[in-house]
Amino acid sequence: MRTTSGLTRTATCNLKLAKHGGRWYCSEGSTKERLGFGRYQFWVIGRLDGLDPNVVFGLFNYPTPDVGPDGTNEIDIEFAKWGKPKAAIGNYTVRPTHEGLRRASKRFPVELNGEYTTHRFIWNSTGVAFQSLHGHQDDDSSQFEDWLYRPQDPRKYIPQEAMPVDINLWLFQGQPPRNGRQEVELVVRSFKFTPAP
Repeated sequence: MRTTSGLTRTATCNLKLAKHGGRWYCSEGSTKERLGFGRYQFWVIGRLDGLDPNVVFGLFNYPTPDVGPDGTNEIDIEFAKWGKPKAAIGNYTVRPTHEGLRRASKRFPVELNGEYTTHRFIWNSTGVAFQSLHGHQDDDSSQFEDWLYRPQDPRKYIPQEAMPVDINLWLFQGQPPRNGRQEVELVVRSFKFTPAP
């Protein structure tokens, strides 16, 4: 994934989950640049509501070792059933700044009216606001889900350091798609970051 410099940064990313020679291969893209407080928006092409129960699609920031260990300092939008066919597929999650503290999350069902969706989070020092919308939107029209997370002790529960952004498509616990041969391709037509003023 490449970003452009300036106040607003944009990027595109094509992801594929495919089987070659009897092995499944996953996809991931990541920014080299660390991005901080601001608006993170992803325009996605693909039927996220029809993903296999073992397939995970993630849009998130992720801590480098100097920021914190795995399981901390993360803001996630994920579409996954985590291997459970009847589970809701939408997931918003905020992981705390230190190990041993509970993450906060909201799970939600997703029923799309087409292949085009917009997903975003707005991150500041005291909270994170999530949104998912039908179509490719810059405004708030056609929203189908949202969540505002504002904990009482934000310095413990809201990441405070700039981090790279990751987009990935992978298999939960390495398990293949349930039908054994379903390849998946998703496109992030646009990732746009606008820093907080």
